[in-house]
Amino acid sequence: MKSFPPAKIRNVALVGHGGAGKTSLAEALLFCSGAINRHGRVEDGTTTTDFDPEEIKRGISLSLALAPFEYDGHKINILDVPGYADFVGDLYAGLRVADLAVFVVSAVEGVEVQTEAAWRLAAQVGVPRMIYLNKLDRERASFERVLDELREKFGVGVAPLELPIGEETAFHGVADLLSDTAFLYEGNSGKASPAEIPSDMADLEHQVRDNLVEGIVVADDALMERYLEGEAIEPKELQDTLAKGVAGASVFPVVCGAATKLIGVDRLAELICEIGPSPLDRPPVEVEAGDQTTSVAPDPAGQPLAFVFRTVADPYVGKVSFLKVLSGTIKPDAQLTNTRTHADERLHGLFTMRGKEQDTVPELPAGDIGAVAKLANTGTGDTLAPKGTPVVVPPIESPEPVLSVAIRPKSKGDEDKLMTSLHRLQDEDPALRVRRDDETHQTLLSGMGETHLSIVTERLSRKFGVEVETEEVKVPYRETITAQAEAEGKYKKQTGGHGQFGVAFIRVQPRERGAGFEFVDKIVGGVIPRQFIPAVEKGIAETMETGGVYGFPVVDVQATVFDGKHHPVDSSEMSFKMAGALGFKEAMAKASPVLLEPISLLEVTVPLAYQGDVMGDLNARRGRVQGTESGPGDGEQTITALVPTSEILRYAIDLRSLTGGRGRFSVRHDHYDLLPSHLVDKVAKAREEAAAK
Repeated sequence: MKSFPPAKIRNVALVGHGGAGKTSLAEALLFCSGAINRHGRVEDGTTTTDFDPEEIKRGISLSLALAPFEYDGHKINILDVPGYADFVGDLYAGLRVADLAVFVVSAVEGVEVQTEAAWRLAAQVGVPRMIYLNKLDRERASFERVLDELREKFGVGVAPLELPIGEETAFHGVADLLSDTAFLYEGNSGKASPAEIPSDMADLEHQVRDNLVEGIVVADDALMERYLEGEAIEPKELQDTLAKGVAGASVFPVVCGAATKLIGVDRLAELICEIGPSPLDRPPVEVEAGDQTTSVAPDPAGQPLAFVFRTVADPYVGKVSFLKVLSGTIKPDAQLTNTRTHADERLHGLFTMRGKEQDTVPELPAGDIGAVAKLANTGTGDTLAPKGTPVVVPPIESPEPVLSVAIRPKSKGDEDKLMTSLHRLQDEDPALRVRRDDETHQTLLSGMGETHLSIVTERLSRKFGVEVETEEVKVPYRETITAQAEAEGKYKKQTGGHGQFGVAFIRVQPRERGAGFEFVDKIVGGVIPRQFIPAVEKGIAETMETGGVYGFPVVDVQATVFDGKHHPVDSSEMSFKMAGALGFKEAMAKASPVLLEPISLLEVTVPLAYQGDVMGDLNARRGRVQGTESGPGDGEQTITALVPTSEILRYAIDLRSLTGGRGRFSVRHDHYDLLPSHLVDKVAKAREEAAAK
């Protein structure tokens, strides 16, 4: 593929709810441009952008895919973004490098929850937006109903540029409002034939066109004056003014189509070229240079600067890094430095990816998107710049994981291999988190939902040959005491030579919540020699870590050693360490031990209509609502509650079900509190059963 200047490049993310037809539209655009010679899924279930075995198995997009093509003297880099909530991390990456987001909306289902979520994020980062109203050929499809929904959800900036000709199965063309021309489609060629606007819709078309023109000219005083004087405004002038509104994210054009029938697809490609912003039309990228922030314009003659927005871990080819060139022109064998790791990287071969197919390119100028293989020390979110250029592009903001599972390798020999493989998958998917919980001794895999985590375990097996088993995440309960008690810890052991002898009298008493452990030495008269006192403390501390009466770590206790006995020959550090441990255990059992459970601070944002259901559900989880306030979106409420951590381990799944996917939440540990007495036996029994396995 040849090189294109920034003015002729369009970076377009296809976004929207799963099942709206984004991948079908990507396939249709590639076919209409001549980039591929077939349309739709082939016999093995693949498309150009859905080729992973997991995608074929499920029939949905699971990863961000790149698919460039040439159209009318332009290069259009399509970014096919998954539409399911579990893969929202790819939405963050796609919108970060796109200059235009085309929202694919089903004319049957209308505006769905992930469309709203993606719109909210696109508005937050200021990405220009268009809407392709898909599936107008299906039963129950309605242009008017969904257009009203779009305006209700996304405001008055939503402006139709086309009207459908024919309804449902009779849909066969579009009326272009800018040019006052009908475009009719016959067969499955994807090529439109210009025609007159059908007489039965001429009045409606004129009325909608007048509204559109008024909406466009209001942004330009000179055009507005001419329009008010009755002068006809040329389509090219309207188009140029509209393009400015699109680039400024104040106007959101709506076009019609049916991707699987190739209706309106060529028109979409033309509009992307005509009114879609190029990298030159977007604000310069803000980069950090030391303590300063500076702007970088997409100048092909400038200093080379590239941003890695996606990494694919391939066990055979190695690592493939997708990058967007922000400045300069990058050529094969260029040597750049990773400004985070300060490692030099040689870009041996430059190519672009069309799905999984590589296409070599002679260079990548500013504004373009491409890929390079085998960058040893570079991951997603890294910046590549000339050596000695201390600039860093802010990394992609990844969503916080909402669901965790514990995993362990089926084969003990795979433990080291598991962590290496997980870190490689993390390079590929920044929304994935891996950590070892030292308290529960579990490896925790955290992601955006059940499907996300299921895909990760499948890829571990397919890509790296590591089979894993999953188990429930253990809750890190703790123990403490509520009364004072004393006990004698006596360790006496006689062997063939020297024996072991140590006696320590231990008093325990509770401390305030969160105060931690305190050891007090009250020994007088040398009943325990000074050199053995630290051993008593160590024995107590180790016992607290390994578990008290119920087997959980002990916290917030003061332990005092106040008396003891020793033997001039048989006493040792070991004997007093054991004496301290035994005395502490016995004293704790007498001191009314209780279990503490972790309490999380939960913030749930939902549409107002779901507020009552969510609050009722939180009460059923032993939650204590702390307050409610208006959410960040229109008609939203944010509920803040303190909830036992054990009650919300799978809250992501439950909230999605409760709110139809429209709820979102954040959670963090807040404090520990007493576990109700009626639950203690249940928790202790579960602990015993787990320990017996």
